[in-house]
Parts: sequence; C-alpha cells; structure tokens
Amino acid sequence: MENEVGHEIAEALGILLRRTTRTQLHKQLTEGMGEAVDELTYPVLSALARTGPRSAADLAPDAGVDRSGVTRRASRLEAAGLVRREADPADRRAQLLVLTEQGRRAVAELRERLAAHIMASLSSWPPGEAEAFARQLRRFTVDGPFGQEGGPSPHGS
Repeated sequence: MENEVGHEIAEALGILLRRTTRTQLHKQLTEGMGEAVDELTYPVLSALARTGPRSAADLAPDAGVDRSGVTRRASRLEAAGLVRREADPADRRAQLLVLTEQGRRAVAELRERLAAHIMASLSSWPPGEAEAFARQLRRFTVDGPFGQEGGPSPHGS
C-alpha cells in the first residue's frame, strides 16, 4: 500500500487523541494530588501552564472543553488555591485565570509524574531508541501536519 506508513501513524494518533485515552492517563497522573486535581481539572491546569494567564473563553480550546467547563473547573481549582482570577489589564471587565505558586508546584509535580510514566513505558526499548523517538516525534509535531501553518520550520526544511 502506497500510504501504509501514513495509515499506521494515523491509527496510532487516533488512539493517542481519543478523549478516553487522555482521561485515563489524567486519572492515573492525578491520583493522590488532592480533591481539586483530577482528570477533569488536569487539562485546565496544564493549558494554563502552557499558555499563561488567559480568560476562560480563550483557554477553552487549549483545555479541550467549552468556556463554561473551564469556568467550573477553574472554580474548583481556585477554591483549592491553585488558580486565582485577576482583572484583565486589556479589558477591566474581563477576568484572567492565573496559576498561583501552589498551582505551579502542582503542574511541576504532574509533569514529573508524566515524564516518569513515559520513561517507565519505554524502559524495555533498546538503548538509544527512546531518544531517537523523542527527536523524531518533536520533528513530526513541528514539521508535520500539526506544525505551524505557513511559517518557516525551525529545522530549516
């Protein structure tokens, strides 16, 4: 088949991108992190850490839920001291969600757990394969179908 590799990658991506796959992983990663940090609030924390302060509406696409879903989850995180709301300097009527220091520590812990989980799953791979996979996956996300459209590649290709 002419596009066999493309089909194989598309199938693997389909598994990775399934909401149930992400939810199951988030549930494992957040175990024991406290009542406010769970598979529902994880995407909000993670998106805030990636994007910086944002309104619920602006954060929604990155968190993978609608604005009201972000607002509900952010309220739980705020009650736990992980997120605070601040007036948007560009529009005083709007509010931005901001990670607190405690929220940044929670995200750092979650990222450590994720990295350890990934490395444990790669422990049986031959030496060098995990490193090569990491480089190739980064290249695929930058230069492949998920990369920035219309902009030059940082790899010069």
